[in-house]
Amino acid sequence: MYLQRTIEAFISMASGQFPVLLLTGTRQVGKTTALKHLAGEDRAYVTLDDQIALELAHRDPALFLERYHPPVLIDEVQYAPRLLSLIKQRVDRETDPGQFWLTGSQTFHLMKDVSESLAGRVAVLRLLGLSQAEIAGRGLSSRPFLPGGEEYGAFPGGMETLSLGDLYRQIWRGSFPRLALDPEMDRDLYFSSYVETYIQRDVRDLAQVGDTRAFVRFLRAAAARTGQLLNITDLARDADVAPNTAKRWLSVLEASGIVFLLEPFHASVTKRLVKAPKLYFLDTGLCSYLTAWSSSDNLEAGAMSGAILETWVVGEILKSYRHSGRIPNLFFYRDKDGKEIDVLIHENQVLYPVEIKKTASPSAADIRHFGSLGKLGLAVGPGVLVCLARETYPLGNANIALPAWTI
Repeated sequence: MYLQRTIEAFISMASGQFPVLLLTGTRQVGKTTALKHLAGEDRAYVTLDDQIALELAHRDPALFLERYHPPVLIDEVQYAPRLLSLIKQRVDRETDPGQFWLTGSQTFHLMKDVSESLAGRVAVLRLLGLSQAEIAGRGLSSRPFLPGGEEYGAFPGGMETLSLGDLYRQIWRGSFPRLALDPEMDRDLYFSSYVETYIQRDVRDLAQVGDTRAFVRFLRAAAARTGQLLNITDLARDADVAPNTAKRWLSVLEASGIVFLLEPFHASVTKRLVKAPKLYFLDTGLCSYLTAWSSSDNLEAGAMSGAILETWVVGEILKSYRHSGRIPNLFFYRDKDGKEIDVLIHENQVLYPVEIKKTASPSAADIRHFGSLGKLGLAVGPGVLVCLARETYPLGNANIALPAWTI
């Protein structure tokens, strides 16, 4: 079953303006499926996971492009970086838009090669896992999440609600399309295979991992810290690796789309804000698997229940921007007095606060720290408390409580 993705409209627009389109994202988020769905009948397709095609791309890249001439979709282009310079020569001669559609899972080195060879000629898009809007069939109408927007005042009318159990079941299984759309697929088998493939195909070359068991320990230690301030020293200690190794491995997780680092908001008017980022896993299913939660019920009732809900909501906000072709200005607020706001959206010189709490009885006390933003010297817009309420509630001063499943 194919679910329409929010990014489809931006793919079509970008392909109509640039000769080359590159869709990046971690493995199995649906990059190839989305592009194949949008490709016309005259667009050729080749994957460099095919060893015969890959050998030709390495041995004779010019012949490869003659055999698979535009319009063409080339899958996993990072395996043959020499193709990029020849693609540049081709699109410099023939400037028609939409000639080459490329996908890539290993963005760590790929983006360096792309920026050197195809600068000004390529539209780069990032695809994450399925969003809640896409799963609910609202993919084409989804917009970047912004408190105060008209679309966030009309819920839940006309929209299917999610029970607490259903929400955590979705969080526990995650957003990889095969798992999210096929309830019969064995989750543990899927993720054990995914981790092995990720390490063998992506991490070994990128991070010079010699001891795969040490890397898995590092993955598990990072997953246990989702939704927390990043402390590299503590992370390295728990994974039993050197701090420099932990820092290098974390950069690989970030570049390959496994984790997201949410930076703190800084303003020159105050020096009392923390400087460490917060760590979030981009797929809550993978995070739950790595931290050994055996069922969604155990996850919901367990010690990570609040952190995994926050992780899921941050991921949904991020998807709403990335899948609309936008790079989000997302931050969090935390001062040295312990006052914290989970997410700040900085848009047009206005700060929009978002708090995330696992409560079905929201109150103004849950957003009491929103008032701390006044000292930052910027305009403060409407805020949102994302929670487990069954409907929207006004919380005063244009702030509202919003059910998590409406994100």
